[in-house]
Amino acid sequence: MSIPIVVYYSRMDSPAGKLLLAATDQGLRFLLFDKGKLPKKTSKDELWIESPEKLLPYQEQLRAYFQGELREFTCKLDLIGTEFQKKCWNALLTIPHGKTCSYAEIARQVGNPRAFRAVGQAHHNNPIAIIVPCHRVVTSSGTLGGYGGGLEIKDKLLRLEGVHDFHQEKGGPQEPPLFKNHV
Repeated sequence: MSIPIVVYYSRMDSPAGKLLLAATDQGLRFLLFDKGKLPKKTSKDELWIESPEKLLPYQEQLRAYFQGELREFTCKLDLIGTEFQKKCWNALLTIPHGKTCSYAEIARQVGNPRAFRAVGQAHHNNPIAIIVPCHRVVTSSGTLGGYGGGLEIKDKLLRLEGVHDFHQEKGGPQEPPLFKNHV
């Protein structure tokens, strides 16, 4: 019998809604918009333990981010995915705070310029929202595109970071309040 991989998890309230955080000793593995369930195990040898104390350093960085005091996360990450997904997620980590880029630009960056739809799918499967900033990716025409947390949250995250120069999609969010008004 193999030694289980311990995954510590906790939930936190945030201006973006309830978040689920999970980490191993290697780093943060999940930061998801909490839907009340734990994510699927990545290995049958995982042991999930609720431990707010173990997730406290990640929560502190998130709180500082939402208060506008943190521009760059420094926590270790434990990214689990295919090689293509990891390439896409690592490309997201290069987008500076307060900037956006397109799915096509990410596809070029990962060496597959025609794979913008596959890039979008990799972003859809991003296990670490906010810190691996898929919210900074917009369509080539400058509209918000999609986001797992919803377009209103994506809009708020971008505005929190000072991004105001994207086009609003018809019927999309129109000047929602910034997070810092709700912290």
